[in-house]
Amino acid sequence: MLGANDGIVSTASLVVGVAAAEANTRQVLVAGVAGLVAGALSMAAGEYVSVSSQADTERADIKREKRELATEPRAEEDELTTIYERRGLESDLARTVAQQLMKKDALAAHARDELGLTEELAARPLQAALASAATFAIGAAVPILTIVQAPTTDLPIVVSIVSLLCLAALGAIAARAGGASAATGAVRVAFWGALAMAMTAAVGRLFGTAVG
Repeated sequence: MLGANDGIVSTASLVVGVAAAEANTRQVLVAGVAGLVAGALSMAAGEYVSVSSQADTERADIKREKRELATEPRAEEDELTTIYERRGLESDLARTVAQQLMKKDALAAHARDELGLTEELAARPLQAALASAATFAIGAAVPILTIVQAPTTDLPIVVSIVSLLCLAALGAIAARAGGASAATGAVRVAFWGALAMAMTAAVGRLFGTAVG
């Protein structure tokens, strides 16, 4: 949802600003497509770097845990036992569970219960980058497809309305999925989207008038 919202807001704001500067449809469309490509690549690069840093931290934690298991197995067993005691197990049972899990796969037990790391939740930079780029591009496609269909004279208004409706829908869906008010989520996202488009339209109008 976040990537799609970004795609709609940034691309719609860009094309509305360019259109407000009295550019023709072709120029607005080129600006929109350029914004889609640049935004998607920027999202992918940022997400890749961020998740790569997380993956590096996870690998460092696992490496340190391996070393501690090799050099201080008893201390690691005590550590795991304490974790289970804090979760509500009696001391003897916590010790037994720790011993059994360490006997089966000590590293996996410590990674999961001490570090909070699992294979399913491991950082995957490339996957995260592709997902961010794809969601941004899907969102950015909304104002671009609108440009193709909208009449040139009403381009800024039509793009703004369609984009805001999509933003409101996404905001409502995201809020509903999180158990919050759909109306509140829709209004919140639509408000900031409208503000962004209004400001870029003002900038486009200002520079368009100045150049003219």
